[in-house]
Amino acid sequence: MNPLDLHRTRRSRPAVHVETLVLLSALFLLLAGNGAFWRAALAGRDWAQASTLGLAAAMFVGLCAIYFAFGASIASRHTVKPLLTVLLLMSAGATYYMDRYAIYVDRAMVRNVLATDYKEASELLGWDLALYLLGFGVLPSLLVWWPQLKRRPLGRALAVRLACVALALGVGVGSLLPVFADFASLMRNHREVRYLLTPGNVVAALVGNAWGRARHPDGPKLPVGADAKLGAGWKRRSRPTLFVLVVGETARARNFSLNGYGRDTNPELSRRGVISFPHVQACGTSTEVSLPCMFSSFGRRNYDEEKILTHESLLQVLARAGFQVRWRDNQSGCKGVCDGLPTEQLDHANVPALCAEGQCLDEILMHGMERVLRDTHGNLFVVMHQLGSHGPAYYRRYPAVFRRFTPACENEELHSCSQSEIVNAYDNSLLYTDFVLGQLIDFLDRAQATHDTAMLYVSDHGESLGEGGLYLHGMPQAIAPEVQTNVPLVMWLSPAFRRSFGVNQECLRSRADQPASHDNLFHSVLGVLDVETAAYDARLDLFAPCRAALTAREN
Repeated sequence: MNPLDLHRTRRSRPAVHVETLVLLSALFLLLAGNGAFWRAALAGRDWAQASTLGLAAAMFVGLCAIYFAFGASIASRHTVKPLLTVLLLMSAGATYYMDRYAIYVDRAMVRNVLATDYKEASELLGWDLALYLLGFGVLPSLLVWWPQLKRRPLGRALAVRLACVALALGVGVGSLLPVFADFASLMRNHREVRYLLTPGNVVAALVGNAWGRARHPDGPKLPVGADAKLGAGWKRRSRPTLFVLVVGETARARNFSLNGYGRDTNPELSRRGVISFPHVQACGTSTEVSLPCMFSSFGRRNYDEEKILTHESLLQVLARAGFQVRWRDNQSGCKGVCDGLPTEQLDHANVPALCAEGQCLDEILMHGMERVLRDTHGNLFVVMHQLGSHGPAYYRRYPAVFRRFTPACENEELHSCSQSEIVNAYDNSLLYTDFVLGQLIDFLDRAQATHDTAMLYVSDHGESLGEGGLYLHGMPQAIAPEVQTNVPLVMWLSPAFRRSFGVNQECLRSRADQPASHDNLFHSVLGVLDVETAAYDARLDLFAPCRAALTAREN
């Protein structure tokens, strides 16, 4: 293009000031990228009443003013276009998933996204997302880059910018004052709606994770149970112990037939005399939150992200007491829980019968266990972290032989399937988990020849399968539905283990209907394995009443 043509092209492009571009982008974001927010904020209101229209108009003007003030405060002629492009693309991506799966974008959700590996993320990508990003992210971004930006002298530019920001803040406050009672009530009683306001929700979550209390520690973790040691009862035990803790993924208690579900999703476990606890509450609604929390001494009752992430977990306490601790993973890692301990990342193992297309079935967690047991001397504590029922590709979590409930959704785009098809695929994944746990119990039963063996299975969080328009998981804990927080917990204790550790199984079975939570895990494991430490709280030990009951009966 010759200079004359270039000059003509430039003259044909509109020229606007930075403030105009920021204002137009704010209007677009609020109108095109916040459908979920407006539906939630105005839900249940009568549109025939003037008060509803007044609230909607006041909120729109107020939020637009706030967005403009924020953008105008940080944008310059050189940064405004890149900044708006990032915000538009980010908003389009967040809006797509909020609309498609009814998720809320808070710090925990963004932390999940940042911690997700490509294998997990690829199941949430598709042509629908690409088209959505094109229409609501790429095309608006091209329009942002089309106009030329007008220049002002530096002094005048600063004065105009300050005046615009001040005016916007004044307009924002002034628009909300007449409806302040309604607006304050909404923010106070339904605080979760702020997690639907894009792109503010994403920006706030990113800032919170970068500079907030959820940062992972840079140095060594602070000790927990520094005084941990094996209790006096170990002096009379002549055989080593093998305890396997299975961390399930996305299993919800409601769909376990052990807990009364109408379908037989637990045929193997039901034949093996396990004890099921049907009323167990999860620490969180995502792996990123629940996994560190459930292994922590702080738990949900004293929830403190900073303390949980900067202190040792149950596993380090057991290792200090003398257990050989090993983490075997078929998912995205231990989230810091197993720092400094032997780990085996098995999700890319080269076992053709169990692994294909970059994913391994959960039977891979059993692969090589005979070798692990043979090569380990002394007491062994193994954690198996399952891929379980991780969505949305539930159909990829089980081999074809477990496609019992049909028709099953075989598409990552859940909206293309009926709810019954989604439930069928999900239940098939639970059926496969049941099979894997049955195989593990059989292995532990055989290992009784040399070890006292036991298994405890508990899921990290539950899952929504379309109930109330919600899918997947990750809702803020305060408003999460029961299916995302009520998780299965199943125990199997070998006769040899029960004798060695004095556990009354019938007592446990009789108490299984009582409420429990992830908070019980830390103390129950320490208690049943007879590990003495000041960090142990007998009140949170599920086994404690039943060890006492057996002791009293024997005496």
